Amino acid sequence: MQHALSPAHAVAAAPANPHYERLGGHAAVRRLVQAFYDAMNTREDARTIRAMHAADLGLTQEVLVKYLSEWMGGPKHYTPERGTPMLRRRHQPFAIDASARDAWMACMRQALAATCADEGLRAELDAAFYKVADFIRNTEPGGSTRAHPGRPRETLAHPTAAAPHTSQPDSTPRSPA
Repeated sequence: MQHALSPAHAVAAAPANPHYERLGGHAAVRRLVQAFYDAMNTREDARTIRAMHAADLGLTQEVLVKYLSEWMGGPKHYTPERGTPMLRRRHQPFAIDASARDAWMACMRQALAATCADEGLRAELDAAFYKVADFIRNTEPGGSTRAHPGRPRETLAHPTAAAPHTSQPDSTPRSPA
């Protein structure tokens, strides 16, 4: 007879997220982030999302390196410094519609193509990035505010495990496992 695990135990028992190491660790995440912002700085379709950022991207890049490292299963440097990600709440001041999501994804896809040789890993990360990018979308066509879609039913890190309880209503999806 199999015993059901509590959500906390289910997540703890799930295998560690291997994407950080599969990508190549800290140096690879740093290259990915650099390529992402290089794309954002040069792509015509990314002008709107680039305008949402400070002129100097130094701090933004460092924060994204820490976030993605942790999100992909690497060292936990983002959460101790900045708290729970709450990406939807952090991006609420910006009008993020489907075109902004798609521009962000175009930059990330270009960065993944430039920095990740493993096609399978690229596909896994692409799917996970899309879920996150769509999750933070807060504006419908025509500019109306998008209703909060609610907490995702599953975390991307452990899609078969029950999501851990959180007091934050906008928990951010996690990287795939």
